[in-house]
Amino acid sequence: MLATTLIAGLVLGGTYALVAMGLTLQYGISRIMNLAYGETIIAASFLAFVLNGTLGINPLLGLLIAAPLGFAFSYLIYGVLLRPLVARSKTAKALEIDSILATFGLLFVIQGVMLVLFGANFTSYSYMNFGVDIFGASVAANRLLALCLAVVIGGGLYLLLTRTLWGTALRAVAVSPASAPLVGIDANRAARLAFALGGALAACGGVVISMYQTFTATSGVIFTMKALIVVIMGGVGNLLGALSAGLILGLVETFVATYVSPGLTLAAVYVIFLGILLWRPAGLFGKARR
Repeated sequence: MLATTLIAGLVLGGTYALVAMGLTLQYGISRIMNLAYGETIIAASFLAFVLNGTLGINPLLGLLIAAPLGFAFSYLIYGVLLRPLVARSKTAKALEIDSILATFGLLFVIQGVMLVLFGANFTSYSYMNFGVDIFGASVAANRLLALCLAVVIGGGLYLLLTRTLWGTALRAVAVSPASAPLVGIDANRAARLAFALGGALAACGGVVISMYQTFTATSGVIFTMKALIVVIMGGVGNLLGALSAGLILGLVETFVATYVSPGLTLAAVYVIFLGILLWRPAGLFGKARR
């Protein structure tokens, strides 16, 4: 029982960490509070559903389709919808407010399209839905695969941002966007690339989620809320913080649902969330924003 709960918590936490990494890039580097982030996740889940059910394409191959589409979609949205807001906003706070209003509208546009195409019913598909024995506990193979994908994608992103010159430039913009141009970094281009990369991660998260969870066209707001909690808990713009907070959130939800009551999972999450904010207002690994 304990092993099953632990693995289920790690799977859920790894998924939360994966989707939160995309939002922490968008918010931490681009300074965009993207309320339509969850809709991007669900759109990718539906894409995986269509590819698997209609064309017979394996979700693993679906990742190779969804990630570039998520990148291209977010790159376009930033250029068309958000770049004018960045140009006119005089402060980071003004940009956050404008981006909240703009992406709030985008949320309903994407959600409306999905409702028209797929309806409001719960959707899922069967993929690797068989048990695997782990430490004497039977765990669904699709959940183990989801955990492995979250680790590989998240680890790859971390190495990309910490071991490459391009990643260093993105992190420099996150720390001080005003000073980045002084060392030859195009802050606007870095922000757009970070926003697009966040969209690619959201798409990857959507495909991973579709492997073992049911979803609807209106469930994106739940993932936006969970990702935002993880981002704030871990520290805005900090990937290790997103990873740690995502695992904490997943483990807490799973253990409370299993050993206490499923109805108290949300309450437990918010108690821990508030406790961390009171202890470290900038998050576990965060620093005060400039």
